Amino acid sequence: MITDRWQKSSYCQEGDACVHISTDPDGVHLTDSDAAETVITVSRAAFTALLKSL
Repeated sequence: MITDRWQKSSYCQEGDACVHISTDPDGVHLTDSDAAETVITVSRAAFTALLKSL
């Protein structure tokens, strides 16, 4: 189940398309404010690996 607690990216400017992130026991959920109906869900381990590689 996807939580309704979304956090907007700190790099988002007013009026721009923004990435939003939410977490729950099932994983990490990502969406874009321009396409909020599309949600990508990844495991916590996969998201951690992505952050480490960046």
